[in-house]
This record gives sequence, structure tokens and C-alpha cells, in this order.
Amino acid sequence: MRVLILSGIIILCDQITKLMVKGIHISAVGISWPGMPYGSSRPVLGDFFRLTYIENPGMAFGIDVGGKLYFSIFSILASVAIVYYLYRTRNERVGFRIALSMILGGAVGNLIDRVFYGVLYDEAPLFYGKVVDFFDLDFFNITIWGYHLSRWPVFNIADASVTLGVMLLLFTHRTAIAGDELPVVKPGGEAPVRTGAGERGPTGITREPEPPVGE
Repeated sequence: MRVLILSGIIILCDQITKLMVKGIHISAVGISWPGMPYGSSRPVLGDFFRLTYIENPGMAFGIDVGGKLYFSIFSILASVAIVYYLYRTRNERVGFRIALSMILGGAVGNLIDRVFYGVLYDEAPLFYGKVVDFFDLDFFNITIWGYHLSRWPVFNIADASVTLGVMLLLFTHRTAIAGDELPVVKPGGEAPVRTGAGERGPTGITREPEPPVGE
């Protein structure tokens, strides 16, 4: 379960950057950081990459289907399921488990916003907080079904972690399937492909397995 360390690093980086953008004041320990004004934008690489502070009540990249409480409960259940599945697959390929840990880290990172930020900033009840987004990237000017897209939807580290984790998960899954289909080379130069009922040699002729000695 060492891959959970990666999840923890993602959660930590995600929350630190969000608090730096949103700002935080804890007088008891002398912490005070003003953050960015809501809706403001600061250039990092000109107009191509900016820090733009917005908040959304939905999923990654501002997607909003259902309600805030629904997403909070769904994220909790999904996170518990991923931890359980990581335990069940602790002997699987490393890439597969890293992908799951990235998805878990991103899910928990945004879950913290939804569950606690409303109460922490005295903005909403428990489970009704909004997710802090700030990465603002330029994009190709395209129009799809009447919807014009000139910049990528503003996102955060948790969103990026979930997206990259899903992409890695698909890649490792395809690699695993390809690896299972590789032919097994036998002595003598033959490379039969296992078909279940028999073996197909290089000529394409299917040969039934030889019966055990004595039959």
C-alpha cells in the first residue's frame, strides 16, 4: 500500500495551493495569508497560462450534474472503494496501482473542499462547500454544437491528478491486454498462440494438445 504515499502527496500539494489562492487566516497559530481576490487573474506565462481564482460546486473542470451533497457523498463512497480496491490489487502491476492512487488523491483533494471549506470559511454548511480552481490555460478556438471554447476550463491539481490517473489506467489496461496476447516461444523456434482448445503454429494450423502418456 505504499502507493498511498503518492495519494497523500497529491492531497497535500492540492490543499496548499488552494489555500494560497483562496487565502487563510488562523489567528490562534499566527497564520494569515490574503490569497487572491475572487475572480481575479494573474499571468504566469503571458495570456497562455494564468492563475484565475474561481470556485465551482460540481466535479472536475466545473462540471455540475446533480447537487453539492450528491457529489460529496459520491466522492466519499468512491474514495473508500478505491482504497479497498488498492488493497485487493496490492500485488498487481505498479502502473495500475499508481493510476488508482492518483485518482484517489484527486478525489480526496476536491472532497476536502466540498466537505469542509464551507464551514472553514463560514460560507456554507458541512458538505456544501465549493471547489477552488485556479489553473487557467489557453486552448484552440473551436466551436462544437454551438458551444465556443477558447480556453480550457479552469482546474486545480486534484482535477489534473484524476485526469492523468484515468489516462494512465487506460494505458496500463491496454498494455496488460497486449501482454496477455503475446505468443509463447517454444523450443525449436515455434511460436504458437494459445487458443484454449489447442495451439496455432506459425503456419496457422491448429494442433490439439497431445494426450498424456499412457492414454
